[in-house]
Amino acid sequence: MAQIKIQFSLFSAFYSPLISVMSGGFLKDEGLEADWSVAPPGTSAIAAVAAGEVDVVQSALSQGFGPLGKGETPPAVHFAQINEMDGFFLTAREPDPDFTWDKLEGSDAVLFGGGQPLAMFKFACHKAGIDYEKIAAINPGSADIDAAFRTGQGQYVQQQGPFPQQLEKDGVGHVVAQVGRQIGPCGFSSLASTREWLDTDKAKAFMRAYRKTRAYINDTPAAEIAAAEKPYFPDIDEDVLADCIATYQQLGCWTPHVEITEAAYQATLDIFQYNDLISERFAYDQVCAPSPEE
Repeated sequence: MAQIKIQFSLFSAFYSPLISVMSGGFLKDEGLEADWSVAPPGTSAIAAVAAGEVDVVQSALSQGFGPLGKGETPPAVHFAQINEMDGFFLTAREPDPDFTWDKLEGSDAVLFGGGQPLAMFKFACHKAGIDYEKIAAINPGSADIDAAFRTGQGQYVQQQGPFPQQLEKDGVGHVVAQVGRQIGPCGFSSLASTREWLDTDKAKAFMRAYRKTRAYINDTPAAEIAAAEKPYFPDIDEDVLADCIATYQQLGCWTPHVEITEAAYQATLDIFQYNDLISERFAYDQVCAPSPEE
């Protein structure tokens, strides 16, 4: 089998469309074997693509904004979406079926300290009509967020699944909100590679597998997907993983189409412009490229 090198920027069940292209056997059906990794903390998966160390990465459209803002051409292009909505949850110490976002004001919350997760969270606060500056943010670093909350820091915590669901099962916290529902559809996460790789037969084979995975991830019972993905989550209980996957299916972040739509791209620009992270609205084709096809 031909080897394909895949790297994740952040590993969670939110990226199940890319995990399931491996766990569901779709790559194997195309004669491909995955060599996968997660980018070390503080390291960009895009840099691994640019260096020729990997073929395709889980990334975000916003990775193209930095180079473009400096007048440079991004080293990678985004050719398919993974999630068309933010996939973070807010978990509280106590159950709160009547949670409203204004309860965050004056609270301590364990949050991501920067990048897209923070930009999206701030935009969610804006849409909820609350002042982010009135939240006492605790930023331990993405690798330490779960441990920080488990050891008593924060009244709330911002995490992707399945970690909030595991907190619930362990009796440590209770999910009270989904950030994606507050923001709405946007280009949250995507697949990226070099333009040169997209012209290869391997890229076309990968895309055939990925299209099949998009249908599988929406049409297959969550328990079945979780059973296949469980080896990728050794520290997460299988029923917790299934619950998380079912929640994401219901959220609608895994739309059947693979294309990064113009509407999703523009919504992402809106979010980054609100956060003063871009000074101009870059054209779609400066960041995105068509998916490889036969």
